[in-house]
Amino acid sequence: MASAMISGLIKSQSVPAENILVFDRKPKTNSALHDQFGVTAMESANQLAAKADYLIAAVKPNALLDTLDKLSSHLRKETVIVSVAAGVTLESLASALPKEQKIIRVMPNTPCLVGEGMSSITPNNNVTEQETETVLTIFSQFGKAEVVSESLIHAVVGVSGSAPAYIYILIEAMADAAVLAGMPRAKAYQFAAQAVKGSAEMVLESGKHPGELKDNVCSPGGTTIEAVAMLEETGFRSSIIQAMQACINKSDALSKK
Repeated sequence: MASAMISGLIKSQSVPAENILVFDRKPKTNSALHDQFGVTAMESANQLAAKADYLIAAVKPNALLDTLDKLSSHLRKETVIVSVAAGVTLESLASALPKEQKIIRVMPNTPCLVGEGMSSITPNNNVTEQETETVLTIFSQFGKAEVVSESLIHAVVGVSGSAPAYIYILIEAMADAAVLAGMPRAKAYQFAAQAVKGSAEMVLESGKHPGELKDNVCSPGGTTIEAVAMLEETGFRSSIIQAMQACINKSDALSKK
């Protein structure tokens, strides 16, 4: 995820490469990031914390709070801490940082890796509007980003964070059906994936309700309405809703541990 963010910023030319400071505990990773992107590799996490205006902590959730606690004495009051760790609340982040530290919680998803991510941006009360806009701009370089209240984070996990897995299952099932009808496997995946991508773009670009777009494809007595009727009969819509509700409930439970 860190590499995806760096790549997006470099491609957008919104930040000079040398102004992007990085540190990884593995020296080889630091060198590789410098060689690949031209970013500035720091000698220590403490040095990075002391210099960064926006410190993006791309650390596993179970190690994040301990890492921030160790860095806290090196942070400046005006530094904005950006966490991309799932399940770690603003309150938990604040407990590991100096009082009144600026904190933004971000929930990206894996399509960030191909520049088509969706990220929610949730600032605490110490962050200014301009600082929030800056983080929105950063995460918009590898997809789309929107400000979301923390009360909706679990919904974000369900509709965006975990959603790629649902779509992969849909693509796999569509391809299986095409293979059953005689299409070669590789071609089936290409047709199914492009159909999903194109349909998503239609929703985003047209501004039309998904139901209207669906209706436009369904000719009276045609093949598409036959398929839609079968999806309704077998509970496709209900299955998606129930799956997302299970995901949202699990996210809520994990955040309370």
